[in-house]
Amino acid sequence: MNDVLPLLPTTMVGAYPRPSWFTVQLDGRDIREAFKSLHHEEAFRDAVRTVVGEQQDAGLDVCTDGQMWFDDYAMGIGAFFWYWFERIGGFGHEKLEHPARSRTEGKDAFTLDESGGVAVRGPIERGPVRLAELYDIATAVAQRPIKACVGAGPLQLSTMAHFESGPVRNRFELSAALADIFRAEIEDLVAAGCRHVQLEDLGAWVPNVTRADRDFEWVTSTVDRLFSGVEGVERCWHFCLGNAWGSRAEGLTRGGYGNVLPRYFDVDVDALVLDFACRDMADVGVLADLPADKRVHAGVIDVRNLEVEQPDQVAERIRAVLAVLDAERVTLTTDCGMKQLPRTVAREKLRSLVAGAAIVRDELTGER
Repeated sequence: MNDVLPLLPTTMVGAYPRPSWFTVQLDGRDIREAFKSLHHEEAFRDAVRTVVGEQQDAGLDVCTDGQMWFDDYAMGIGAFFWYWFERIGGFGHEKLEHPARSRTEGKDAFTLDESGGVAVRGPIERGPVRLAELYDIATAVAQRPIKACVGAGPLQLSTMAHFESGPVRNRFELSAALADIFRAEIEDLVAAGCRHVQLEDLGAWVPNVTRADRDFEWVTSTVDRLFSGVEGVERCWHFCLGNAWGSRAEGLTRGGYGNVLPRYFDVDVDALVLDFACRDMADVGVLADLPADKRVHAGVIDVRNLEVEQPDQVAERIRAVLAVLDAERVTLTTDCGMKQLPRTVAREKLRSLVAGAAIVRDELTGER
């Protein structure tokens, strides 16, 4: 497997559409329990092989397992939240109303209805998340590096909690406990040979809602708790602009990246994974001040619509990023996960991503 990446390497964020024939669901079970069914394990491995193969055929330099372990729950991104709640001790498994729902109106209310909330009823304890085993399944069928996508993260999950009983009584205690669990999963991934880990946590936007300056420090310290000192791996942090069925989380993401990103320039990560295409590249200017020790994974494919961008259109978006940041510090990606898209559309969008990268790479090096 080749880990030497070209200039402007290409990848995608997390989730890929399930093949239509892959209909089995984990329904909260440990994969070791579900895979006692020979047919379930066969179908799961076949689905991973299929979606990794489609990414490779499109030409991606770094692939994902498509997060086939996300069940077909609400929001179009499946069990983005519930995969964790169902397997980490201390949480109830029923979907409650989101804690902030009564204070939310308009478009954002739909998003909160889709995500829901969860009860905290006991100690927060590590359970059978098994990210390293899922990574091994993907690498067994891959000829390209596999990026492990870890999320939703501790910040975002902690904002969904109703604290009913148990020793954990607020979002600060909960996010710290979850960060330790996620850290253990990441350490297992690194031990398994993973070299690209992506935290997917929209908690970065919380200060937009709380308007509490202390929450910027809460976000920073939580991500640092999860990633600081982890070596031998590219540590990436993705916080998107909202993507539940293509909806825009307008209240949460008010002001775009320019409103929050500079507050996170000191976070101990190697790369920030950011959505730009869905806002016509409006926020790329904030990258001009990106610290020299950080890269960006720039979203140049809009996953909120069914348009298959043309390679020239993608190339133009890439040039907008390179106008403010050197190409050596840029990876190219989709804005967000693609699970909610038709598979044909997702596949062709990835082909356009790779083709657009090739156009710009040729302009920079003279070599295709």
